[in-house]
Amino acid sequence: MELKRSLLLYSEMEDDQLHNDFMIACDRVSQTTKKFPPDVLLRFYALYKRATQDKSYISSQEEHELISAFKSNAVFQVQHLSLNEAKQKYIEVANTYLKGS
Repeated sequence: MELKRSLLLYSEMEDDQLHNDFMIACDRVSQTTKKFPPDVLLRFYALYKRATQDKSYISSQEEHELISAFKSNAVFQVQHLSLNEAKQKYIEVANTYLKGS
């Protein structure tokens, strides 16, 4: 199911509807078997962190410092977005990369 709502429509919607659409997009992304390029994965990661105000970051022993730096940079790049804007962007990216899924 592709969510076909524009940014303009979301500005007129209830926050609950936007949140529901965001959660559906998150489920679609997490359940797909499609392989995303690293830059797309970082975009999903950063937008999710921003949309959920998740400021936590737990680095595993195996995670390379370079990976941590890329994740930090991705989050920094979406800092200027409001929570709702981050949700909208996440939905748009999900729709772009999951067409036909």
